[in-house]
Amino acid sequence: MTTDDAQAAAGTAEGQGPVEIDEEMARHLENKREELFEKFGIPDEFPPEVLEEAKARTQDVDNEIREEIDDREDLREMTTWTTDPIDAQDFDDAISVEERDDEYVLWVHIADVTHYVNPDTAMWDEAVERGNTVYLPAYTVHMLPPVLAETVCSLVPNEERLAHTVEMHLDKENLGYENIEIYKSVIESDARLTYTEAERLLDDPDSAADLLEDQSVDLAEKTELVWELADRMHEQRKEDGSLVLNPARDRAHTIIEECMLKANKAVTHELMWDRGVEAMYRVHPQPSPDEWDEALVEIQELDGVSIPGSTWDDPRKAVNATLEQAPGRQLDKIQWAVMKVMPRAKYMNDPFGGHHALNFEIYGHFTSPIRRLSDLINHWIVYTNDVPEDLIALCDRASDRQKDAEQCEREYKNFLQEVGLDPSAVNNRGIEIVDGEDGSDGDGRDEE
Repeated sequence: MTTDDAQAAAGTAEGQGPVEIDEEMARHLENKREELFEKFGIPDEFPPEVLEEAKARTQDVDNEIREEIDDREDLREMTTWTTDPIDAQDFDDAISVEERDDEYVLWVHIADVTHYVNPDTAMWDEAVERGNTVYLPAYTVHMLPPVLAETVCSLVPNEERLAHTVEMHLDKENLGYENIEIYKSVIESDARLTYTEAERLLDDPDSAADLLEDQSVDLAEKTELVWELADRMHEQRKEDGSLVLNPARDRAHTIIEECMLKANKAVTHELMWDRGVEAMYRVHPQPSPDEWDEALVEIQELDGVSIPGSTWDDPRKAVNATLEQAPGRQLDKIQWAVMKVMPRAKYMNDPFGGHHALNFEIYGHFTSPIRRLSDLINHWIVYTNDVPEDLIALCDRASDRQKDAEQCEREYKNFLQEVGLDPSAVNNRGIEIVDGEDGSDGDGRDEE
């Protein structure tokens, strides 16, 4: 790495290194986690039979994949890559893209978790019990055993993997779906990018040479193409009235967010309109007109903030426009004013009501079956066209567990602040336990 590269890396989470704490602080954090896990009923360890079953499903993987190839779409030669945080432990989504004369084709490949985890397995029952993966800063409680999720279900580079692919043919003018195909596939990812590497690749296409084993892969060109597509999809969503509370999101995050939204929307449209089946739809009720007015008045009264007059008719567009013009010091207050009046989104077996924040008539989750029960179940419904008998109870279960996970995360972050740790620094950089005399006082804030 050159001196310039080293200096650039120092400004990133991976460049700064982990937040250092001593052993006493580490015990303090562990005790708090145990307290919160008991409070919210979050199991931190897997039953032995679940671990044994997961380990058994990782045996002889190469032969199993070879046996599957004839019954699946073979996409191994397609340029495919993943983009995730530096500390990601499993990679459950990858993308491919092409521009043709009259259309774009976007492929979102999702780990085929239901090939290994189905309603007849103990892992499925455990996933229902857990509901989702719980992400605390520098600590993760997985929904599925890592021995499975981080191996055969993880779309690691240069390894053949089983996937569930959403192939979307998009109109070049309006980016609408011309055709949607959902099928089982075999893929081989060419690269595992961190968000930082993806940004660097967009700035410096020659950096692809450092990220690839196969130098013939056109990764830089494909990344630039998918960024142009994602940017258009993002702007179109805003024009259509989708609420965007984080206007400063970087290009790499925008690519992944927009591609996953497009795939999730495609799958649930297929389930509802083409098949007419129940599934785990994501429903987000809208605030009442009075609640929206309350939020907008609070925003309008902030120092240096003005809501453009032409946007008041649609509160979502009003918030979007205000966030783009407001002083940076007010962004958190604007976001909080909106979040206070927003009802919780929930899982339901019927999409009636749609997703207010996204302004999608029908929406559901499909792209994260390793970490969300809803996605796992929707994979099963797409594959079998068979709806679990207890689907309504499963929707309630997933909604409740998500609420518990979010509250647990919120309380743990508050605790980190109370003991002098910056939750954002811990989350982005991780923790390293050092001897008391060598470590810092535990405060990660002065290192940011």
